[in-house]
Amino acid sequence: MPEQPADTAAGPGRVLVGLYGLFALAAGARAAVQLATNFAEAPVAYLLSALAAVIYVVATIGLVRGGPGGRRTAMIACTVELVGVLVVGTLSLTDRAAFPDATVWSVYGKGYGFVPLVLPVLGLLWLRHQAELAADDDEPAA
Repeated sequence: MPEQPADTAAGPGRVLVGLYGLFALAAGARAAVQLATNFAEAPVAYLLSALAAVIYVVATIGLVRGGPGGRRTAMIACTVELVGVLVVGTLSLTDRAAFPDATVWSVYGKGYGFVPLVLPVLGLLWLRHQAELAADDDEPAA
């Protein structure tokens, strides 16, 4: 019986699942409070924080689910997250008027210790590793 590839939520994947879950909670709570109390102050920033929370939830679900479908879901979420961090991070530096209040991704996640910038990169590397393990297991034994 061939060995099963490591699950996306096993080993280092557990740390990623924990971090994504934590960031989903942190970004979601922050966005909920900001949207409920100060929406008119910086609607774009607060909606972007809510979007970040949704992306973190989707990535968490994909990592926990595992398998080809879970990996694909997490890969898309991590890619969208990385693009979001890069675009919002750059815009928050070049057009400060558009971001009167910070988002999770402002200045590349500076308010969160730059974890929002590093997390999708680590996630994508982990998912690529998991896909390689799965591909190796799919090859017939010699």
